Amino acid sequence: MSSFQLYFRLGLQHILDIHGYDHILFVLALCAVFIPRDWRKVVILVTAFTIGHSLTLALATFKLVNVNSELIEFLIPVTIAITAFITILRPKPASGKGLSINYMFALFFGLIHGLGFSTYLRSLLGKEASIWQPLLAFNLGLELGQLIIVGAFLLVTSILVGIAGVSRKEWTLVVASMVFGVALMLMLETKFW
Repeated sequence: MSSFQLYFRLGLQHILDIHGYDHILFVLALCAVFIPRDWRKVVILVTAFTIGHSLTLALATFKLVNVNSELIEFLIPVTIAITAFITILRPKPASGKGLSINYMFALFFGLIHGLGFSTYLRSLLGKEASIWQPLLAFNLGLELGQLIIVGAFLLVTSILVGIAGVSRKEWTLVVASMVFGVALMLMLETKFW
């Protein structure tokens, strides 16, 4: 297996790992307001998150940024809770300027999430002569993993909202509320304060 394949698989596993469900929760909170016909908006939103995640992951890997890991472990569930709470307050996709705000949230919160995995990835990349290719491979794997999660979520949404007749607003509120509750529990477990 090549180095590129190894790090691509690592990025894919990072997002799909059930033990690292914080990423899954965040992606669900971001996408809870969308239905399958909105897939282009969802892909852009997820990619904005990946760009933010990739940027701080690269900066931390190159040791240009160093942030207290306990603070980051607390801020990750905070970003999930904020995203879910905003979705609860506005359970329909925003149009115009509101949509660009969602992209900015995804990008900014991606910056925080990228710092959460940087220490582990930096220890893995320390053995590599050049870390650009493994870093790119990891982030491409991460993006694919997020798209798999979003695809599965949109499929479930399509079945429940489109076929079973569940109210779109109620489905969005249920998903966002569940994510918000789990995020609050994660915040309490970190005991940062």
